[in-house]
Amino acid sequence: MAHIAIPLPEGKGKQDVEIEVTINGQKQQLHYRVELFYWQECEVPTVDRAECIRHMLKDYDQDWTLYFIGSPNDEFVPITFVKRDELKKQMEFVRGE
Repeated sequence: MAHIAIPLPEGKGKQDVEIEVTINGQKQQLHYRVELFYWQECEVPTVDRAECIRHMLKDYDQDWTLYFIGSPNDEFVPITFVKRDELKKQMEFVRGE
């Protein structure tokens, strides 16, 4: 699958992103949410950051599903979500089905 990187301004809180793309004449709207998860907010005392992420996401909004975990730094990890009911449709569109 091809990828296009779109830089987003860094900000605290959630960033809801709506993108309209045209691929081979077919239009599709894509809905994502990018959120920064700060290590200091991890309630589970652990040295394992994967466990910290798992804990922070366990009660996340059920309308959204995990799409991509970005490169972490010492302060936070950026995580991208996609609307749960759109994921299958988006993947079919990207694959050209």
